[in-house]
Amino acid sequence: MNNWEEVKTAYHVARLGTVSAAADALGLHRTTIMRHIDSLEAELGQKLFIRHTSGYTPTEAGEEILRIVKITDDQFKRLATRIKKQANSIEGELIVTSIDILSPLLLPTILEFQQKNPQVTIRYVATESILKLEYGEAHIALRAGSKCEMIDNNVQLFDHLEFGLFAHKSYVERKGMLQGMGDLKDHCFVGIGPDSRCRTQFEEWMKKNIPQDNIVLRTSNPFVGTYSIVAGIGIGFMPIYLLKQYPQLVEVLPRQKEWTVPLWLITHTDMHHTEKVQAFLQILEFAKNTPTDFGFRFKAKQR
Repeated sequence: MNNWEEVKTAYHVARLGTVSAAADALGLHRTTIMRHIDSLEAELGQKLFIRHTSGYTPTEAGEEILRIVKITDDQFKRLATRIKKQANSIEGELIVTSIDILSPLLLPTILEFQQKNPQVTIRYVATESILKLEYGEAHIALRAGSKCEMIDNNVQLFDHLEFGLFAHKSYVERKGMLQGMGDLKDHCFVGIGPDSRCRTQFEEWMKKNIPQDNIVLRTSNPFVGTYSIVAGIGIGFMPIYLLKQYPQLVEVLPRQKEWTVPLWLITHTDMHHTEKVQAFLQILEFAKNTPTDFGFRFKAKQR
């Protein structure tokens, strides 16, 4: 049935007893009320009301309409109350996404959030793919690189992730230390694979300054890149925050401004102000510069 308006009209007439009262309650003209009743009775093939000078009295079919619509109305009110309660509570599932390399930075925040909100299950999607927030694939995204402009998303510059160019001490002992840009052609490097979806500023720097034949290993996985540097395979870029974990690494060139990658915090506009999302964002913002077992969150200590 596609005539809910007529059904609603019949419900108000049956409940209030007169066309005038139903018209006032619904903000409609009397003739519209009577047209709705006539149309519904024609479709159902049943008289819904006994018409008399003092008003409308529901027939048996009219009483059934009154009963069914009252049940539906009560259920809708309970549903509205439940939805409102859920919107103002912190429970259910929260989906967070980022690239793999940011996971050590987000996991302490996830832990703190869960300790404060044990009714919430976190689903953390670590991927280079850009999940569609408008389809509910994620509630909060932390992305690195260029700003992602989307009309329905709230996009904020969250911070900057510093990278440096590192080699393991075993590599330096084997191949020697870089003395300047002129030595780049004499060294081996770990680079980003062509199948990687994550494009960075320092990748462009490598293309401009390092002979492609000197890139002895390419990978689309940032952690494999890190482990390759730690294994002594070659020189490569790593986030500064990982230094504390790998004291055997040596920084081979001074850091350059173009090696710093912006981080964007993204939420969908319809979800941004929900209690659940705001609770997570507040913890993440507070934790941004807090030291952890991984070192400093997003920025290196001032040297």
